[in-house]
Amino acid sequence: MIFVFDLDGTICFNGKPLTTDICAALDECIEAGHEVVFASARPIRDLLPVLPEKYHGFRMVGGNGAFTRHGDQSSCVSFDAETAEKLKALTMQHEVKYLFDSDWEYSYTGGEEQPIYEGLDPLKLAKNKPLHELENISKAVLFTDDEFIRQAITALPVTIFHHHAERLIDISPAAINKAAGLKRLGIEDYIAFGNDQNDHELFTYAAYSVCVGDHPISQFADEMTTPEEVSHTVKKLAVRFREKIVM
Repeated sequence: MIFVFDLDGTICFNGKPLTTDICAALDECIEAGHEVVFASARPIRDLLPVLPEKYHGFRMVGGNGAFTRHGDQSSCVSFDAETAEKLKALTMQHEVKYLFDSDWEYSYTGGEEQPIYEGLDPLKLAKNKPLHELENISKAVLFTDDEFIRQAITALPVTIFHHHAERLIDISPAAINKAAGLKRLGIEDYIAFGNDQNDHELFTYAAYSVCVGDHPISQFADEMTTPEEVSHTVKKLAVRFREKIVM
């Protein structure tokens, strides 16, 4: 079976690399004959630094589905040129702080106070470019909860994840989500672990799903666990699905 894991808040906490307990659970899952896949809101550039190098060749989905990677082969889905220009114009007109990602480079003005900053290109693998120089934009995060801006974005051909608690709007190209990214990798039958709104489609199309933590998205999951118990839950399901126990 294929086990698909979101990172932040699911198996990766406070922006830190995976713990030894989490890695041990993933290794047991692999030893039981399952494949481990990662599916994150982070672009691949920022996903790799929190994973041990031994996992870097695994199949991955980044940017909520905009990026995929299998070994050394990567692909990226970008906004169409008109939509990208409208997002840039809206951002500049309303002086919103932002993070725009291209296929590798990025443009960021959010400052060090944003929680996302700690995980932004920690290995300095890319360049923080002026927004007008950034091409092939694949993901945008606007640091605002302004309703007018949200409505203006909703009118565009995009996918929106609105994180009220963090006061940000996460934007991807239309029809892009983690499940769509998995499908581009040829993955349709899987077990999903997630914890947030951007895992909705991931849970919807999963054979079995686990929500980590008490989040409203848990209503779409088959099971809920805590961050403290996630390692145990991974091991439990690795055995259960290996032995083909009926859920």
